[in-house]
Amino acid sequence: MPETASPHRRTQLLDAFSRRILVIDGATGTMIQRHKLEEHHYRGARFEDWPQDVKGNNDLLVLTQPDIIRDIHRAYLEAGADIIETNTFNSTTVALHDYGMEALAYELNVAAATLAREAADACSTPDRPRFVAGAMGPTNRTASISPDVNDAGFRNVSFNELVAAYLEQGRGLIAGGADLLLIETIFDTLNAKAAIFACETLFEELGERWPVIISGTITDASGRTLSGQTTEAFWNSVRHAQPLAIGLNCALGGRDMRPYIAELSRLADCYVSCYPNAGLPNAFGEYDEKPEDTAGILAEFADAGLVNLVGGCC
Repeated sequence: MPETASPHRRTQLLDAFSRRILVIDGATGTMIQRHKLEEHHYRGARFEDWPQDVKGNNDLLVLTQPDIIRDIHRAYLEAGADIIETNTFNSTTVALHDYGMEALAYELNVAAATLAREAADACSTPDRPRFVAGAMGPTNRTASISPDVNDAGFRNVSFNELVAAYLEQGRGLIAGGADLLLIETIFDTLNAKAAIFACETLFEELGERWPVIISGTITDASGRTLSGQTTEAFWNSVRHAQPLAIGLNCALGGRDMRPYIAELSRLADCYVSCYPNAGLPNAFGEYDEKPEDTAGILAEFADAGLVNLVGGCC
């Protein structure tokens, strides 16, 4: 186990949560978009002859454009983030299948966690340690919903396949130095349960536990996840994991997310996190919520005592 993933650092994390509201970083995808990368940037020298297009595989950039990812981490740390996420949202064998890169899953997670660890350590001070969250995304498949409207019973991924994918991801994140594991952007709670089971299996293997944060996604004004759960049902489905924090991220902007965050704050017996994106697009495909709007809304959440961890997405 890397020294940087020491029990002491995890103790520091718990202490920080007990003292104040913490800040997690913001969007990674849109930060990468600013670089206007093309296919050859994604490929680099190593994947120059890869048989499939890889543009859009942002997780691959930890290998082919590590300086870009390092600079994004540094920018958020310099802006005041206490926690930065690894660039591993899609670094599972399940999600990497679209690029034929399943065999790279472990390597990507180790490399991404190592980059984030180095950036966090460079900005840490004795009185202000910085932490790395190992990001575990929902994958691009769902264990609860059929992708075929003509066959409601069909599934394109099994629970066991998801567990195996998340277990490999978790091993890589911990090996690279993650301080906690972040199961995020959950639209299907069965996928999240697979991730939780994988984390528990990993902790048993390692003989110690890492903190886990779980963050769901309310997909629209219905107030439900894509798989149909209300906020309360979502919490009841994952509370057995005893997360360090439970929260919401992604689809809704901060203003629309408030009633669901308030409900989680009322229900949960752990810390509450919230890192919204800029909301749903308007009729022109644009986003009306600006960074200062989101900051103001999150400040309102903080003043109301609703949150313990805030940031941005996506």
